[in-house]
Amino acid sequence: MIKLFIPRSRFLLIGLGLLLVLGCTSSPTSRFYTLSSLQEGGGSPKESPSAQGFTILVGPVKLPDYLDRAEIVARSGSNRIIVSDFDLWAGSLSESFSQAIAANLSVLLPADSVVVYPRPRLSSVVYQIVVDVIRFDGPLGGDVSLIANWAIIKGKEKQLVSLRKSTIIEPSGAQDYEAMVAADSRALEKLSREIAEAITKLLKSS
Repeated sequence: MIKLFIPRSRFLLIGLGLLLVLGCTSSPTSRFYTLSSLQEGGGSPKESPSAQGFTILVGPVKLPDYLDRAEIVARSGSNRIIVSDFDLWAGSLSESFSQAIAANLSVLLPADSVVVYPRPRLSSVVYQIVVDVIRFDGPLGGDVSLIANWAIIKGKEKQLVSLRKSTIIEPSGAQDYEAMVAADSRALEKLSREIAEAITKLLKSS
């Protein structure tokens, strides 16, 4: 029988090589994010002469196909987007977008309730908010752009009472996805305030 002699130093080098290979092949940890909303006490005073006893329905909210995914999308230049493999939305972005608007409006307006589409038919729904998002992204470390067409529809008769386009720019302040999602939330707060202001004017004129 022939025995091979391998120096101890060679074993150490092989072991170190295996550790490096295993370290390189291990997957990075995924990070999950969600949009935040205004908290009670953080909004404008709830004022309206005819504000009692009504419900606001938020939705449907339509996102462009490139945003309607689990991965968070950042922009690089005018025509290129970057899809992160490990920075992900904790749930559906469309649902999170709708829920954040609803939570914000529940702080900003004196409605009895603010519910998210789809819901069973509610006789108390006075205003429905429909949002068509054109853009909701930005470069890491740059400005987040929220561009959306939105409409306010009144009552059972589905009367279109307001049609607007909002363009909101919000700086992120840091070159990471956490800062970008925080800027997304602030941009969505500003959109919610524009919607709340329009509804308040409608209530005062009714």
